[in-house]
Amino acid sequence: MNIKLLFPLALVALSISCYNLTPIKPTKPNIILIMADDLGWGDVGFNGNKIIKTPNLDKMASQGIQFNRFYSACAVCSPTRASVLTGRNPYRTGVFTANCGILRPEEYTIPEMLKTKGYATGHFGKWHLGTLTTKEKDANRGKIGNTKEFNPPRLHGYDVAFVSESKVPTWDPMKKPANMKENNGSLRDGWKALKKGHEFKEYGTHYWDINDNKISENLDGDDSRVIMDRVVPFIKEKVSEKTPFLAVVWFHTPHLPVVAGPEYAKMYSGYTDFEKNYYGCITAMDEQIGRLRALLKEEGIDKNTMICFCSDNGPEDGTPGKTGIYKNRKRSLNEGGVRVPGIIYYPKLIKKHFETDFPAVTSDYLPTIASLIGYDIKKIPYELDGIDLTPVLSGKTTNRSENIVSCFTDQISLNGSQYKVYYKKGKCVYYDIIKDPSETTPIEETPELKGLREKMDIRVSHYKDSFDGKEYGTVSYNREEQTWRDPVTFGQNRK
Repeated sequence: MNIKLLFPLALVALSISCYNLTPIKPTKPNIILIMADDLGWGDVGFNGNKIIKTPNLDKMASQGIQFNRFYSACAVCSPTRASVLTGRNPYRTGVFTANCGILRPEEYTIPEMLKTKGYATGHFGKWHLGTLTTKEKDANRGKIGNTKEFNPPRLHGYDVAFVSESKVPTWDPMKKPANMKENNGSLRDGWKALKKGHEFKEYGTHYWDINDNKISENLDGDDSRVIMDRVVPFIKEKVSEKTPFLAVVWFHTPHLPVVAGPEYAKMYSGYTDFEKNYYGCITAMDEQIGRLRALLKEEGIDKNTMICFCSDNGPEDGTPGKTGIYKNRKRSLNEGGVRVPGIIYYPKLIKKHFETDFPAVTSDYLPTIASLIGYDIKKIPYELDGIDLTPVLSGKTTNRSENIVSCFTDQISLNGSQYKVYYKKGKCVYYDIIKDPSETTPIEETPELKGLREKMDIRVSHYKDSFDGKEYGTVSYNREEQTWRDPVTFGQNRK
């Protein structure tokens, strides 16, 4: 298949509309965006898991909207995170995969938008959109003198931060056993929680504040609790100041290495150590979400707070993570790699719980929030890929106006209301994703499906235009010295 520009650029503007204009009464809801890390679609009770205890998420799903077709914008971590903050496909900014590129400072983000409406903004947990120090070795890319990839949250509209560059263990996040065999584990998968007095080494990934200071206090025990211990005072302070807030809470759970505290591992006796760690850390995360919701009620702001929950992609290979009936896992644009748990809870607009098969994606957050706060989306001079979900939240629409297009390595996919186009290594197949959600039987190409493929091709060409600096110049392009990762020729020895 030729994934090149199929129509003159003059027609492009007519082919793509990036948002719905649905008038609603502007308000100033508090916004909380929660993301789990490598949590599979089937790793939560509300999607049918009978083993992992997620009572707080299940309750929130039963009180808000449960999305049966919620998609991460990519099949790995960093790109999806870029899509959340910008409303754009991550290929536009060169965040092609984990530990690749940065969220370019020229991009317009949710926190920057909210600050124009008087919001306080905080980011807590994983960052993974650039490095956080130039003064020492940290995590995957942080090192002395590495200014090219230095890109902390303060450059993107945040007032407060408690962030790590990338993954950490889900228990005692700054530590790993000095003797891995004694803790029945491996550096990749995880280990039994360290007991008091056990020798340990530094894991190598640290937490940093908004002013690039390394944090050393209150870092033991459950990592989700460590993160929430920073979210809680931020919210309390903003409530006391009567200031609306954005809290982006990106948990590390259940990204490897998974480690569950003794009380959580005990809940899953009879399972393997790996399963105890995996299941236990998810339950510990769920407990902290329950803690957060209790705080909102205590502060009297529950009804005027929108909480969005999802995962950044499907479960890692070789873990106990579940995708339900969906095909493949993390790193695949088949459904199991990108269809993730999705909840939106906002009592002021969502009057009654319902489930929906409406296909939504992480890029939809920014246009939706813009609509809620009365921000004129036309002020953003860059092309968006997400749409306004407020008609869905109020139960007024069932069909998506624009298709979801994703890229990763040698794959491209288009998800519409009924059909899916999936391209990999020169082969394009089509699915009726409603009748065949497991992607077992490709269907014949029709003129309608061919048209969807052509729209997908055009959209990818738009991503490259943005990557090349068409919208805001080449300062970041030149700084990063990246080349375009064409999903058609990826891995092939040709230009």
